Amino acid sequence: MNTLKNIFTPFKIINKQTIVLLIVMEVLIALISWQLLGGGLIPTPYKITKSLMEILSNKNFYHNLVSSSWLTFKGMFISIIISLILGYLSRIPFFKPLVKFVVKCRYLTITGLIFLFTLLTHDGSQLKISLLVFGIVPFFVTSLLTIFDNIDIQEYELCKTLKMSNYETLWEIIVVGRLDQIFEVMRQNFAISWMMITMVEGLSMSEGGLGTMLIKANKYVDLGSVFSILVIVLIIGILFDYLIGSMRKWLFPYVRVQ
Repeated sequence: MNTLKNIFTPFKIINKQTIVLLIVMEVLIALISWQLLGGGLIPTPYKITKSLMEILSNKNFYHNLVSSSWLTFKGMFISIIISLILGYLSRIPFFKPLVKFVVKCRYLTITGLIFLFTLLTHDGSQLKISLLVFGIVPFFVTSLLTIFDNIDIQEYELCKTLKMSNYETLWEIIVVGRLDQIFEVMRQNFAISWMMITMVEGLSMSEGGLGTMLIKANKYVDLGSVFSILVIVLIIGILFDYLIGSMRKWLFPYVRVQ
């Protein structure tokens, strides 16, 4: 009874076993309700599972999966490098206007810039990478600036007490001191890049990818395949989110204590 009361009480802390049990129960309730109430144009979980098995048995699926994963990792790597450089430069007054402008670019819609990026790139691969990076960097930099702006002033005062130069302070507090939080930002922004991947792959389908599969399934109104691919995208996204979170805890054990 106490456990049942706790799960409906605000701010109560429950153990992991109870959380897992809640997740399983709620997922089962959702699937059963979907199966019973679904039908018509929206495929039921049974039809989606059947379509999912067909997709997984197709060798072309794994080629498309590798293509999407490689594009995502490549886009994330470039975005991380650019964002970190801009984030660190934001502490230098001369570069602040540039960084602020990059942050404001998160309000620009990619749809209206596709033609411009098409002119600036040489092939479909560069176009996809460019759009992916443009979509990630402003949000990544915004998150970094939030972290840097929330640093306690006492940390800077400690560096002054230790007679560190401004650049030594930048290195110790911003670069080294916030590495664990940068991993958390990477984790959050990976979700953005993985969500965007199906969109940018639709602009150039010559290299394949999950986005190409999704667009073809939509074209022929194969909703079973559409939902199956969406399930695959969701599961892979959750898996990578878990892996990045685990890597952060492994590299920075003190995060567990925090």
